[in-house]
Amino acid sequence: MTRGLSLRVIGGSWVALAFASGVTSAVLWLGSSRAWDRHLTQAYTAGFSVYEALRTGAHPGQDISITRLPFDAAALAEMGDFDRLPSAPVPAYTTNVSILINPSSPTERDVLSLGIVSDELVYPVSDIVVSSNPVPAEKLGNITRLMATYCSEPVLYARYANAPWKRVDGTAIWGCDAAPADMRVPAVIAAVVALAALLTHVGNTTASFDTFGHALRSRRRFGGPKSYDTEGPAELREIVEAVNSYLEAEREQLAKRAIVLSGVSHDLGTPATRLRLRTALIPDEELRGKLEADIDQMTGMIESVLTYTRSEISVEEPRPLSLTSLIDALVADYQDTGRPVSVHEPDPLVVESAGSLFMSRRGQSTVPDERRVLVTARPIALQRAISNLVDNALKYGRRAVVELQTDAETATIIVEDEGSDYSIEDVERLMAPFERGENTMNISGVGLGLTIVATVANQHGGMLRFETGAKGLRALLTIQRT
Repeated sequence: MTRGLSLRVIGGSWVALAFASGVTSAVLWLGSSRAWDRHLTQAYTAGFSVYEALRTGAHPGQDISITRLPFDAAALAEMGDFDRLPSAPVPAYTTNVSILINPSSPTERDVLSLGIVSDELVYPVSDIVVSSNPVPAEKLGNITRLMATYCSEPVLYARYANAPWKRVDGTAIWGCDAAPADMRVPAVIAAVVALAALLTHVGNTTASFDTFGHALRSRRRFGGPKSYDTEGPAELREIVEAVNSYLEAEREQLAKRAIVLSGVSHDLGTPATRLRLRTALIPDEELRGKLEADIDQMTGMIESVLTYTRSEISVEEPRPLSLTSLIDALVADYQDTGRPVSVHEPDPLVVESAGSLFMSRRGQSTVPDERRVLVTARPIALQRAISNLVDNALKYGRRAVVELQTDAETATIIVEDEGSDYSIEDVERLMAPFERGENTMNISGVGLGLTIVATVANQHGGMLRFETGAKGLRALLTIQRT
């Protein structure tokens, strides 16, 4: 298995990249903001120069030109038809502004009349004009600053008091081409992309751990591979290597245990056969029966231990099967031999129909239960587990009733006996290997039945538990459906 980068190296690299991305985005944002502030400040200052040029006739400064309108154009401007002027853009959106030159004087009502013609929009200058600021030059500066805020090519027409109409060209200051490049949106995009890349890598790294954990949890249930391989950081690969080593040692240990028990079973077969032959020669029937019972108990104990070991090894491959059919067939086998085992049929589903014009009473109908519960399981192991529960119910009670309950994720096989005197605590104690009840002299077995059932339940992602039923003790074997 190749070794990848460690989480420490990966985390440090991503932290450094995230820091660099954050610094770059901040520099772009702050630089763009400062450039825009300088651009708007320059446009604001240009408004003061334009006002003084209109008032005194002085030169407005660099990048600003003021020209007088011809007579016919001035007549159109006087009527407010700025959109009809030859130099007006097409389409033309006109913004009319009037600024009081000396609002504090009750006799002098001279105004600075402005006509702003744009091909993009009508400027929202009402808040600037009606503000409480008494300085008209500052108002004009705010207007030129407002024009610089929007990316357009406005044409400004102005008349100071009774002076002639003039055309003010300052697009080199407040026009669209004069605006600096706005890098705030790219800065945000760069930060978002860096964050998305970081979150994606973190998600992929955690997903590799989650995937391996899910595969390891489902190993006993679905018959996982002998070893695992994964893509991810070095720490995850080391964990996988350790798990593979543990699984290999566990397989070897179980295989050795099975070999030893199989050898013991095989080796005991010959002396057990000789004992049976010699027992058959004993004339005393009572003694012969006791010896044969001891031999049967000894061979049964060996077979039970082998069965438990095979269930631990999980050599059977899981496959899809109908749990309903498996239970029906198992119960039918018991019934064929005259054993009191039955299946609890669920209550029929009753559907109530609505009334009609011809019949006021509502009718009822029963929906036939043709459902089949499908699961992915080891059929032989699952059948052995259910059989052990049924056998225990018959040993400690008078009869066994099998019921199947399901939901979207699990299936629960319920086996209820009748007349058992054992409590839940007593039965849970019997789940330990080689633990038997108080009536061991009257009931056969070696105490591995419930242990095998609990092992099979664990292999299928479920559990074995007990509860008190209406007539006796209920054993609930829960397994995962998918």
